[in-house]
Formats: sequence, structure tokens, C-alpha cells
Amino acid sequence: MALVSTTATVASPSYHYCDLLFPPARRWCCRARRRGGGGGRVAVVAARAPREAAAAAVVVENGGHSYEVESLIDRLSNLPPRGSIARCLETARHRLTLQDFAAVYREFSRRGDWQRSLRLFKYMQRQSWCRPDEHIHAIVIGVLGRQGPALLDKCLEVFHDLPSESRTALSYTSLIAAYARNALHEEARELLDQMKASGVAPTAATYNTVLAACARATDPPVPFDMLLGLFAEMRHDPSPSVRPDLTTYNTLLAAAAVRALSDQSEMLLRTMLEAGVLPDTASYRHIVDAFAGAGNLSRVAELFAEMAATGHTPDPSAYLGLMEAHTQVGATAEAVAVLRQMQADGCPPTAATYRVLLDLYGRQGRFDGVRELFREMRTTVPPDTATYNVLFRVFGDGGFFKEVVELFQDMLHSEVEPDIDTCENVMVACGRGGLHEDAREVLDYITTEGMVPTAKAYTGLVEALGHAAMYEEAYVAFNMMTEIGSLPTIETYNALANAFAKGGLFQEAEAIFSRMTNNAAIQKDKDSFDALIEAYCQGAQLDDAVKAYMEMRKSRFNPDERSLEGVLNAYCIAGVIDESKEQFEELQSMVTVPSIIAYCMMLSLYARNDRWTDAYDLLEEMKTNCASSTHQVIASMIKGEYDDDSNWQMVEYVLDNSNLEGCDYSLRFFNALLDVLWWFGQKGRAARVLDQALKYGLFPELFRDTKLVWSADVHRMSVGGSLVAVSVWLNKLYDRLKGDEDLPQLASVVVFSLIARRGQMEKSTVTRGLPIAKVVYSFLNDTLSSSFHYPKWNKGRIICLKSQLKKLQAAIDSSNGAAISGFVPMTNSHLPSPGSKLYTRESQADNGSAHLTDETLVEEKESELLALCDVIWPNKGR
Repeated sequence: MALVSTTATVASPSYHYCDLLFPPARRWCCRARRRGGGGGRVAVVAARAPREAAAAAVVVENGGHSYEVESLIDRLSNLPPRGSIARCLETARHRLTLQDFAAVYREFSRRGDWQRSLRLFKYMQRQSWCRPDEHIHAIVIGVLGRQGPALLDKCLEVFHDLPSESRTALSYTSLIAAYARNALHEEARELLDQMKASGVAPTAATYNTVLAACARATDPPVPFDMLLGLFAEMRHDPSPSVRPDLTTYNTLLAAAAVRALSDQSEMLLRTMLEAGVLPDTASYRHIVDAFAGAGNLSRVAELFAEMAATGHTPDPSAYLGLMEAHTQVGATAEAVAVLRQMQADGCPPTAATYRVLLDLYGRQGRFDGVRELFREMRTTVPPDTATYNVLFRVFGDGGFFKEVVELFQDMLHSEVEPDIDTCENVMVACGRGGLHEDAREVLDYITTEGMVPTAKAYTGLVEALGHAAMYEEAYVAFNMMTEIGSLPTIETYNALANAFAKGGLFQEAEAIFSRMTNNAAIQKDKDSFDALIEAYCQGAQLDDAVKAYMEMRKSRFNPDERSLEGVLNAYCIAGVIDESKEQFEELQSMVTVPSIIAYCMMLSLYARNDRWTDAYDLLEEMKTNCASSTHQVIASMIKGEYDDDSNWQMVEYVLDNSNLEGCDYSLRFFNALLDVLWWFGQKGRAARVLDQALKYGLFPELFRDTKLVWSADVHRMSVGGSLVAVSVWLNKLYDRLKGDEDLPQLASVVVFSLIARRGQMEKSTVTRGLPIAKVVYSFLNDTLSSSFHYPKWNKGRIICLKSQLKKLQAAIDSSNGAAISGFVPMTNSHLPSPGSKLYTRESQADNGSAHLTDETLVEEKESELLALCDVIWPNKGR
């Protein structure tokens, strides 16, 4: 049954077919936006017929319509459902042309307002002065056809309203497009046949519409041979208007790509080149997709070489598409070969070409390749902002945080303008790497350039300050972002809470999450609970750590390796072996190989409890682990097998890799490793590991010397790590006393940060109950015989007054040059044999409680220090 009556005469179309898809006003508007960014006022003068000369064209911004057209659009838009269209047209009846009505229909088409379009069309049908022509019919058919299959009958009604002698390829193509848009390819093909039977010659646009409908068909798919049949009709049609164009070839190439028909794609490419039709970016991508689907990408490179040899060198987008296809399957060598072929074929690479390879190298961890390729790029094509953004992301993800900052400086010197994404990437890298000074400079650059720092940028600053234990500065930055209107995200809250967690400031972490939940209406996520667990562990609130873990499970967050390690840390600090083993086994069931952090926690637990058999079994498990050479190296290092310089390089390589994970992981890694080395009696190796951590910029607060105070800050360290650091510091103190340096007013060991708790804990004895405080206090007094004590004005510090330092200096001077290296021998002991009792003997001192009475000997010195403290730590609440 025919969809359209078959009586029609051939008429040439009076409008371009592309107007159906891209109305002139819309296309022009898009070009204007590209030139001026959409913000300029564009002047348009429309020439009117003599009878309309009195109505001057008025310049407007939204599409360049005349005043009359804009007024009519407004009146029709505000017209109620039963309002009179005739009244809307009364005042402009003799000033509107069919072109003006076409502009009105295009606007309604853009809005999808088919009801008003249809009402206006029916009104125009009844009027002699504005009776719709074929162009109006075609536009209305297009408006209705976009609304789905339900309005296709109305499309036919509009089409049949047009006299058969007035129908040309324009109206037929519009109707075919309506059916094609609704995936009715058989009906579209039938309309094409009826069009030919009616004597109306199809155009290339007509064929392209039918081809596109058939190519998109999926249920069932149209055989490719049928598409080639339509293509053959176009090629053999004598009319120049039916000659296949770029759209035709791209439609067929896309269909071949979906079907993975590489041979047909090659045939189409050769045909279009013979016809003088040059492929564009879409053409090349379809060709690459077809050969990729057929598993024969190597043939694409051969085709490109053949094209170059015949003078049809593909453009850069062709090579880029082939290169991206190789990168999607990780074929690095093949992707690089495309770059070399591109250069050999005389097609200069673009910045986008290099970006694809830079990103591929980065995802594969080939950072030397990234550097080499970037150096090559700078000799051929200037890097743009997008290229630098790729480098920042690659090196930031790879842990090369300082290199990101250096690249940012290089970018500025090269006069490449960063965008906000650039600054965000650099700030994120600074945050992960603890580069707080660089983060501040980047933030200053953002504000100086007139950009508004985003929450992501401030999160990087907060994280960087937190990794440097600069709690007050991090909190100030956190508050500053809210003042400028950049609201903190959950990542910002987590970053600040993580900063507090590293220092055991669990009350501050709780307060931050309370503020997040109550003020910002943001609920805690898994990372939030991880931060709380770490804060409770470092603050010796072990029951609360386990409760936080249980709350996380109740909140339906699936714990990951980090979460289980946090609970394992709580059990290990508490010294409960059975629960720790159970948690470790759960960790083993989740991951293929538990991290070195988890192994070190268990080894420290076994050592502190003199469970040496269990410790050596676990150590052997690490050493024989075939899945991780890192575990093997660390186990061998603990056993003393890598002390010589050549083997120690392997240890440094492992430590370097841990540092690439960022400060958050590195702090936990080194704390766990230092802890196990101390309890295994490997003080010399522990000192070397600590020195390496300091070279990486970790624990920047650890050793600080001024004229007034020499200090060691161990409040963010594990128990064993703090003892290693205090031992190293004491030996440095010995060297300085021996060297007759000017003595400060006091030497201080910080075991708990009181900066955030002024007036609460300075005079509290709660600090003494912390594991680090008890063990460090006992160790200091066991080593130097009551030279150190807790001052009344700050219970987070253990100090040695200048008078005591003088006594120590005198004792050293009176030793007649005895050959000792310091207060603490940093040697590596033989590993204890199974059954040895080193840490569980009953005669062991009670964690320093026996030394508390010695504080009365120095109470008379306290008053003279009160004024001094205000000088040493101004505005810090002492």
C-alpha cells in the first residue's frame, strides 16, 4: 500500500537540504559563538521588499531575527491553548513573509513545540496571503517527525496537503527523514521507490537519509550488500546531484565498522579516493574501527603508507585514530610505530598525537619513556595546556610530585597559560606529596591570575599542610575556602581529618566530621571511617577504633585493605594476639598478598610478646613470597642479609617505590617498618631507614634546632619508630655536647601535639598514658638517668633543662675520650632465638612510672621557664 500518491511533477528545490537539519540562523549563531565566545552583540541588517521598507530590521542577540519575527514568536509562545492565532498576526499581517514564518518554525523546532507549529500551519493553510509553500511543509514535517512514531500520520497529512505538482525532492526527503529518524528504514526505502515512480529525481541528501536509516537498523540489521546496492544506484545515476559525497561514504564506512568488515572498508576508501572525495576525521576513525574489529590493525598502517605514496597523505587525525586504537589494547610498540610512520610519510605530528603516547606511557608506568617523548615533542611541536595537564596527571599518579611542580614552573616560563584544571592537578600532587610551600605558591598564582580556587585546589593545600603536621595552618586554609565561597567537599573534610589522625588528634577529627554531618549535611564515607580509625589508634583509643570499624560495616561500606589494616593496627597496639591473627587472616582472604605494613604490624606484635617462633614463620613467609619481590627484600633486610652497599640498593629501591605512593601511605609504611626493626633489635638498619624517610621529606617536624631549644617531635610515629628517632636524636645531642656548642635553654621531645587543645591538656596527666609517651619517657630516663622530665606547663613534651645539659656535657668531658659513638649504641643485634624473653620479663620497668618521682628535683626550675616558653613557642598556648 503506497504511503504517498504517485502523481507528481519534477521541480527543482528552492532551498538547501541542509536547512532541514541545520537551520541557517542556528548555523550562523554557532559560528558567531566560536568567534566571540557567545558574548558579543552581532549586527544583522535584513533587506525587505519595497512594501516592507518602513519596517526596519532590529538587531537582537538570540538568533538574528527581525523585530517582527521575535514579536510573533513571543506572542505565539504566550498564546493560551484556545487563543486566537489570527489576533497574534493582526498587527504584522502585511509585514511578514514566508521566510519569516520559516524562521518561526525553526525556533519552535528547536524548542520541540510541535503543537504550536501545527496550529500555525493549519491557520496558514486557510489564508491566501501566507499559504505555506513546499519549504514550510518540509519544515513542519521535520518538526513533527522529531516527536516520535506517534506523529508520523500527521507528517503524512502535511505532505498530502502539498499539491502533487509542487512536490520536489525537498518535501520527499523531509518525509523520508521523518521515517528514518524513527528507525522505520523499510518505510523510508519504500518512500524512495515511490518518489522515483512519481518522476521526482532523488538527490544525494535523499539517498544519504535512506542509507543512514538502513545502516542504523539493528532488529534485524540490514545486510551490508543492500547498503552497497543503494550506493551503486547513486554511483550509476547520471544526475550530478546524486553523486556520492563525504556523508555517503562516512555512512557506509560507519556501517562497515559496526560489522567489522575490513575488506569493504578498504574498498570504500579506494573508491572515494578515485572519486576525488577526501576522507575526514570521521572517515579515518571508521576505517580504523573496522580493522580493529577484524583484528587487523596492521593493515591500516599499510593503507596509510599506500595513500602517502600516491600523494594522498592522510591528515594527522587519521594517524591519531590508529594510534588510539593501539593504545586501547596496550600495544605500545605499535602505537610508537604509528608516530614514526607518520613522520616518515611527511605528516607532522600534532600535540594531540604526543598526548596519546604520553598518556599510554604513564598508564603503563614507563615514566622514563614519558620524559624522553616529551623532550622529543618540544623539538617538533610546542606543548599546549592539554599536554601539560596530561603530564601533571601522569607524574602525579606516579608519585613524582616534585617533578610536577618543576613542570608547572617550566610551563610558566614557556608562556603556556595554565587553566584551572592545570592548577588543580598541581595542587593535588602537592597535597599527596606534602609540598605545602609549593601548594601555597600555586594558590597565590591562582588568585593572582583572577581565577577562583576550587574545592579541589584547597583540598590539595589542606592535605599538604596536614602531611607537614601544620594543623593550625591546615584548619585556617579549610576555613578560608568557605569564606571565598568554595564549599568544602567530602574529600576536603577527609583530608583535614587525616591530618589530625596522623597526630592522634581524635577529638579534632571527631569535631570535623561532626561539622561535616551537621553543618554541611554530608555523610561520612569509607575514607572518613578510615581516618577515624587511624586517629583513635594513634591516640590510644583502641576500643573506639574498633567501634568506628563496626559503625562503618553497619553503614554498609565494604572495608578494603586500608580499613582492615586500621583495625589490625588497633589490635596489635593493644597486644591481643588472637584477635590480631584473626584480622590478619581476614586480610589474607581479601587480597592476594597483604601489604608490608600488615606483615610488619604482626611481626612487631610477635616480637613484643616474645613469640619468636611465630615471628620467624611469618618472616619466612614474606621471604618466600613469589608474588612480591618487595616482601622478599624487606624480609631479607630485617634478617640482616642486605647490609652491604650493593644489596642495600635493593632496599632503597623498595623504599623509593613506597614513597611514590604519597605521604599518606609512606608515613604508615615507614612507621610500621621502623617499629618492627626496633623490636627485632636492628637499630642500625632502623637508623638507615629513618634517614631515608627524612630524605623523602617525611616527618619534617622530627628534628628542629634553634638557639633556645633542640627538639625531637615523635608524636606522629609508631612506638618503635619514636624510639629509633629518639635514639638518633640523643646521639646527635651527644655529638653537640661533645663539640662544646652553645647550649640551648632546654632540649625537648614532643610526644603529643597540644597545639589544637590549648587550655585542655597542657596540665593533664592523660598524655603520660599514651604508649609513645610512656615508652619514650622510660627510655630517656633509662638512658640518661632522670635528666628528662614532664614540665608542669606542657604535658606533651619531655624536656631536659640547660642545667642538666651542662651536667651531661661535663660527664662527657670527664670521660677522657672514651671511644663511644653516642648515648645509644645503634648496632644490629643477633635475632633472638625461639623462647627468648626480652620484653615479657617480670622484672622489666613499669613503662617509666618509676621515674615520675624524679620530677620533684627540678620543680624549682619551672618558674624561670614560664616566661621563656612564650618566647620559644609564641601564640601556641605553650
